Amino acid sequence: MPKVLVVHHTPSPSMHTMLQAVRDGAGADGLEDVEVVTAAALSCTAAEVLAADGYVILTPANLGTMAGAVKHFFDTIYYPCLEETQGRPFGVAVHGNSDVDGALRDIAKITTGLGWVQATEHVRVLDTPDADARDACWNLGATVAAVLLAV
Repeated sequence: MPKVLVVHHTPSPSMHTMLQAVRDGAGADGLEDVEVVTAAALSCTAAEVLAADGYVILTPANLGTMAGAVKHFFDTIYYPCLEETQGRPFGVAVHGNSDVDGALRDIAKITTGLGWVQATEHVRVLDTPDADARDACWNLGATVAAVLLAV
């Protein structure tokens, strides 16, 4: 059974709303054959990343970049996962109060280095997640899970 790992740093109600929408999408009807696992960025291990077939990363944009917890996640898993996870699909959702470009740029550098393949457009949410943002997060989770079924 393919596995999608949702790595998140959800310190706010907005981020929690986005996480729930991603999980709901990844576990939607028709995707029951994909296992959905969530892990907090500060405690996620390389073993969890190696055991998954695809990834969704959720982070707030803090001071122009990804949250330190998500940077810590990437620092922890980068070299142990560098060779074995190349070519795996991923998606990203970022929440910010005014700008998420720096966070997406920095994540792109890391995921390019890892050789991960972007499965769909990244989700950019400013302010409180509205229905469109929640739908986009749902679609993000569903798309990454669907890509795993197609592999």
